Amino acid sequence: MLPGLRAFFLALLAFPAAAHAAARVYAVPVPAEMRSSVFTITVNGRPVDVAHAAARYEFASFDITGPAEVAITAADPHFWDRGVDIEPWRLGLRAARNREAPQTIRFKIPGPVKLSVSRPGEFLNHAQMLFLFAGSPPAPPPIGANVHIVPAGVHRQSLNPKSGDILYLAPGAFIFGSLNLWNVENVKVLGRGTIVYEGEQSPVSDDGWMQKPDWHCVGAFQSRNVQIDGLTCIIRSRTWSIQMKDSTGFTYDDLRVIGGNPGNANQDGMDWLGGGDAVVRNSFLRASDDVFAMQGNWDGYSEDDMLRPGHNVQNILIEHSELSTSISNIVRAGWPQKIYNSRNFTLRDSDILHAGIGACGQDFGLLGFWGANGARGDHTNINFENLFLDNWYSLAQIEQEEPAIRGVTFRNIWALGQPPLVPSTIAGDVAGVTFDNVKYGQERIDTDATMPLSVMAGAAPAKFIAAHPPTARFSVDPPVFAPHQRITFTAQPAPHARYTWLFGDGTQAQGRRVHHRFPDVDGTDLDGANGAGRFRVLLHVEEKEGRQDWAEQDLVAVAEWQNAVNPNQTLQPGLDYTIYPGEWTELPNLAAQHAMLAGTSTALDADAQGFTHYAVAWDGFLTIPADGGYTFALIDRDGARLVIDGMEVAKTGPPFAQVCGSPGNAARYASGPLGLRAGRHTLHVEGLHSESGSAPILLWQAPGQPLMQVPATALSHPYSDTVTK
Repeated sequence: MLPGLRAFFLALLAFPAAAHAAARVYAVPVPAEMRSSVFTITVNGRPVDVAHAAARYEFASFDITGPAEVAITAADPHFWDRGVDIEPWRLGLRAARNREAPQTIRFKIPGPVKLSVSRPGEFLNHAQMLFLFAGSPPAPPPIGANVHIVPAGVHRQSLNPKSGDILYLAPGAFIFGSLNLWNVENVKVLGRGTIVYEGEQSPVSDDGWMQKPDWHCVGAFQSRNVQIDGLTCIIRSRTWSIQMKDSTGFTYDDLRVIGGNPGNANQDGMDWLGGGDAVVRNSFLRASDDVFAMQGNWDGYSEDDMLRPGHNVQNILIEHSELSTSISNIVRAGWPQKIYNSRNFTLRDSDILHAGIGACGQDFGLLGFWGANGARGDHTNINFENLFLDNWYSLAQIEQEEPAIRGVTFRNIWALGQPPLVPSTIAGDVAGVTFDNVKYGQERIDTDATMPLSVMAGAAPAKFIAAHPPTARFSVDPPVFAPHQRITFTAQPAPHARYTWLFGDGTQAQGRRVHHRFPDVDGTDLDGANGAGRFRVLLHVEEKEGRQDWAEQDLVAVAEWQNAVNPNQTLQPGLDYTIYPGEWTELPNLAAQHAMLAGTSTALDADAQGFTHYAVAWDGFLTIPADGGYTFALIDRDGARLVIDGMEVAKTGPPFAQVCGSPGNAARYASGPLGLRAGRHTLHVEGLHSESGSAPILLWQAPGQPLMQVPATALSHPYSDTVTK
């Protein structure tokens, strides 16, 4: 098992017995000018300061010695009405909300964690988000002639250590400036301080790439052997957060980076421009662009600058971390025209809380490698291992024109809760791409089609590794259930294995076969509606040799059933559609609009007869094969809405434009549960056709089944003389 996960589970198992022994809480003080007006927090009943970071992001830092209960109160009394999303999802945390005090949510943590707390589906650049950093008490300040202590309080100056210096930033030290590491070596920056960077970069263009002092939260130039532990970086300017040029031997431990840029671009989390030999561990990064980026150089955007060969990037390890971005990739490498080599990059044992959405020349993904337009270089040994994907977009976009990318491995990738929103691609001089135990929920991906993956422009086929033990997979009996009903969970057997269940309601159990009762229909995210609640159930299987696997499935508890209808009409396949021409930026209220065209279609398609900007409504019936708690999902680029039996089940967020000249909008995802009896149910789907020219994709997940596209055979509408298209 991952070391961090092992510690978490041991603490989780001990939590009920130890809950009566309150942990000590050490709050990090926040200066008055930084304090949040959005949230207040207590930990084990003790107030903890909340700081405003950047954009609409807030954060709180505190240290604990054991289990703790966290209470978060929002200033807006209706803030939590749309639910609570606590990530990483693999922790199985769920908030409790008191109906008498709906502004406050509570949940328990077993020890040090780094969390993202928001509302379900809200993680883009204008989302209101709270980040919690619960750590272990830091070591005391070191002693020595070269030790420089920055005490608690506000300091309006940059830090410019010399070779051999040790800087200790005391908890509660807020430095408004930069950490400049220019031509230095053997430097340590320790403690629990915060750097708030408010630079002078243009908010509408990219000059954040420049390599100069006071231009990033952390900037390094030709430096080596630097240790940075416990630092928080807040970035309020349109600049790259941490930039290292031709620097080596950097170690980051317990780093916390929050970059909030309303412009949603040019605010990477951490960049290597040549160099490497670096380790990032136990860290949290929230970026408004690529979380990590590797280039040989970046000296501007002129033709000469782009074509100038860069230095090698090598030997980078990132582990035991939580990663989040509002746009772009988790890992970016390569760029059109860029010339450099790289080798030995590993990201492992980490959580992808929010991966990029949209495209910039190529779609965003867990890995975006964009070696186009004459880019050259040899890139080898790129590894992604033991990763959990919460909100994500695609797995891999890999392109290299000449030579070459060799050896890219994705091993133990566990996608939770949703499928990819766009396909992965491999193009050009690329070979040795391996997918070893990539899973969507409970389903193992073993072909290009099931990923989906497109291989083109001379790239070698990807390799899918045959199944190897252990395999985490489970069944539920009965598959259809109500709150408080006794359910049996049974895992597929594995020799000498340990089975850990997280039920998505804040509880857990051990054993191959366990029993459970879900307490309500609020669901894991407290967003249950229409009498049904969806719980995110996870199973972890670990053999004593350390090999492991995970499985995830959404289960729906049903308290209120929707009965099937009897149309009393002759039906035919497909749906009726109605076209509403108009120049809308978001899906309008179609009840107030005037329809101009109508017809029928076999699926979610329509003949707009020359109109390019319009909304469309599809109506008919959806045939449900068996009683059950169903999850329905929509994928759409311009905006879509799903209504079943008169109840709104899912609605995608507003259109989100792609960048860098990529046309149209990003794919958006929305889902919701409903308890349906077998038979026909009224179906109404709305879609906006504005910039992207695509129709909504409708998916469903029946009890015990994977999420899949609704087949055309399940759709019908009353017979008419209109030709079905």
